[in-house]
Amino acid sequence: MTPLRRRIAERLLSAKQSTAMLTTFNEADMGAVMELRKEYGESFQKKHGVKLGFMSFFVKAVVQALQEIPQLNAEIRGTDIVYHRYYDIGIAVGGGEGLVVPVLREADKLSMAQIEERIADFAARVKEKRIKPEELMGGTFTITNGGIYGSLNSTPILNPPQVGILGMHAIVERPVARNGAVVIRPMMNLALSYDHRIVDGREAVTFLKRVKELIENPVRLVLEV
Repeated sequence: MTPLRRRIAERLLSAKQSTAMLTTFNEADMGAVMELRKEYGESFQKKHGVKLGFMSFFVKAVVQALQEIPQLNAEIRGTDIVYHRYYDIGIAVGGGEGLVVPVLREADKLSMAQIEERIADFAARVKEKRIKPEELMGGTFTITNGGIYGSLNSTPILNPPQVGILGMHAIVERPVARNGAVVIRPMMNLALSYDHRIVDGREAVTFLKRVKELIENPVRLVLEV
């Protein structure tokens, strides 16, 4: 094993052994986000020099959901629960030697363009092995996107001391019921793994439902309502 792979292996095993990890699932209709990207994607790229991806929508949605459900933006220290009042969101990025998680500092203060710019920069530097160790430390919550590899569902592993991680998956057109009729919609499965020691099922399900609501009505992400 390379040193990086050894460290990844140690952290994954520690997460399985030291947390009471559970996963809850939901699904999101990605139609509204896809329409926004189609309508504004070209002008967004011309103005900011970066593509409007899906991840910025999810970062915004996660931050809002964390503000409402603070149990998922916390950690355990001994017998204490520490609630973070800042939102440093880890973004899982695949590299040549394994998955690493650079952190978007103070993500609640970033615009969608800034989020996309920083994620693109992380991805480029991870491939070039130029990511700095301090950029991988201190996140309060993580998002991982297995959908870019074609994954339809997963149970993502926690990144201790964080107590929550959101898994995004592939967008697949499938039949769903809308207003009493069956229609074909672009759907994404969502998975939230959480540490049951401090996050109850009610909080986990409420958090994931809130993310779903915001993704399905992305105008609320801009208006922050």
